[in-house]
Amino acid sequence: MTTSEKTAGSALATLVTALLGFFVVTLDAVVVNIALPEIRTDLGGGIAGLQWVVDGYTLMFAAALLSAGSLADRIGAKKAFALGIVVFTVASLACGLAPQLAVLVAFRFAQGLAAAVVMPSSMALIAQAHPDPVRRARAVAMWAMGGAAASSVGPLLGGVLTTVSWRWIFLINLPAGAVALLLLRRVARSAHHRAPFDAAGQLVGAVAMAAVVFGAIEAGQDGFGRPAVLAAFGIAVVASAAFVLLEARVAHPMLPLELVRSRTVVAAVVIGFAFMIGYYGMPFVLSLVLQDRGLSSLATGVVFLPMMLAGLVLTPVVPRVVERTGSRPVVVTGLVLMTAGLSALALLPTTAPTWVTAALMILVGLGGPTVIPPVIAVLLAAVPAHRAGTASGAFNTSRQLGGALAVAVFGALLAAPAGLTTGLRVSLLLAAAVAAAAAVTAVAGLGTRH
Repeated sequence: MTTSEKTAGSALATLVTALLGFFVVTLDAVVVNIALPEIRTDLGGGIAGLQWVVDGYTLMFAAALLSAGSLADRIGAKKAFALGIVVFTVASLACGLAPQLAVLVAFRFAQGLAAAVVMPSSMALIAQAHPDPVRRARAVAMWAMGGAAASSVGPLLGGVLTTVSWRWIFLINLPAGAVALLLLRRVARSAHHRAPFDAAGQLVGAVAMAAVVFGAIEAGQDGFGRPAVLAAFGIAVVASAAFVLLEARVAHPMLPLELVRSRTVVAAVVIGFAFMIGYYGMPFVLSLVLQDRGLSSLATGVVFLPMMLAGLVLTPVVPRVVERTGSRPVVVTGLVLMTAGLSALALLPTTAPTWVTAALMILVGLGGPTVIPPVIAVLLAAVPAHRAGTASGAFNTSRQLGGALAVAVFGALLAAPAGLTTGLRVSLLLAAAVAAAAAVTAVAGLGTRH
């Protein structure tokens, strides 16, 4: 076998491995929404408990991503990916066997920590295997197919598995983790860049994110005037300020200021955050509302299927369009479609047929392939290779934090005295406003070159 053939084979193995890793961590973010009513029936807990089942994962995902991105740079993406998959698989087993809600939430945190390691290391593996920008963009689009496929099958798979037991939505991760580790053996060794670990930055950043999410969830239970809620938001403000000061002064920050100074990086981070408000928050509220209106878990999963399939079909087409038009028009179009879909769903009468809801959700689903993959490609092209993991961590931190806040805030709105329907409308209108703001950010912050 020639050297070029070996290189091509390694690049393919890298892409498949990274794709599978992205698939399993995305699946666990979306599959659980459908199972929430069954989890509540089996283990107890109200809206707040269900919020922690979802946000335990996304919060730890967000809190650890910056350090995980640095870890991928410092010990090598391949080792980091292997570590993340092993921990994720073990935590998934523990979630599937959890006897109490508190135990389930605890191991959801462990899953999120592992997912935080898998995500940036998978992106860094792709960046190192595809140095050419055009091929890298195509590889990122294929990698995104893992997330798109997980998003597509997640709701339906969750509905099917929940008819047997909600525990199977976690246990199916075991064979996927085993296959990912076997494939990883064919991936080339990764370069690493040794540097001290920014422990202070990690701690303060995690405190800031945890405090704001905790405050939002607890506010839904007892109102924003509760002392514990006010204290949580106060801690979040202080910790955020401390994080900025620390990152400006430490010798090896986990979020280097050179990244923050880049207009492209800042725009990508803002867009990632705003995108997840709608794309992650909408399934959370609709899953609960549709099942409250009488749909089964399986029927609810079917309602989500057209939205997810539309995104899956469009995913391989988007890179070709981006090569012709550039990233900005595609990203802006995707965000505008999301805004329209979220607004229409918010204003839809409760008496509307279920198929109308499913059709309008397609507009939101089209935002998946038209926003995130092009933004990732622009981001990776805008940073030096040795910062790929760190930049990926910053970007995905913003995404997961957006998803965690969406669940926290939207869950609080659903639990408000006004009721589920009003909470649904307000939540989706907020998500639409944020998506529209992201479209403006894309116009101003993403370059026109392609």
